[in-house]
Amino acid sequence: MTDFANSGLGSRFHITAYWIATALVVFELILGGIWDILRVPQVRSLVERLGYPQYFLVILGIWKLLGAVALVVPRFPRLKEWAYAGVLFDLTGAVASLLASGLIDAGSLAYPIAMIGVALASWALRPPSRRLGEWPTRIEAATGHLSAPKYRAESSDSA
Repeated sequence: MTDFANSGLGSRFHITAYWIATALVVFELILGGIWDILRVPQVRSLVERLGYPQYFLVILGIWKLLGAVALVVPRFPRLKEWAYAGVLFDLTGAVASLLASGLIDAGSLAYPIAMIGVALASWALRPPSRRLGEWPTRIEAATGHLSAPKYRAESSDSA
């Protein structure tokens, strides 16, 4: 029996699932960011009912657009971690705001909760090139006690 996770098919599935989830998150960030910046009437009325000031939409919109860019550009894994954190702050804040305001119905809660799941899937499925390095390696690098062979050759004990 072939191990699906280690097969080429499993790897291809993993990467495809990552990009689908990430595309959904990025689409939500771009569309939501544009709607927030333009203060689309539907969004503006919801923000008013929740009790937030109108300028809050512009701030959120700009951060959403910057987060979308951070998720799609190559490299910058720490920036991606912050972007994912921002997505979760935004979506969990939306759920908390809806619950606290009493503006609760199945449709208004279902969407941000579903997007939280999609964002978590995107984060969990990230390929190694989009993840932060291992902590022990970073600690070793910070303290100068590097155990990797390529670093041993570079260290100079005679100086």
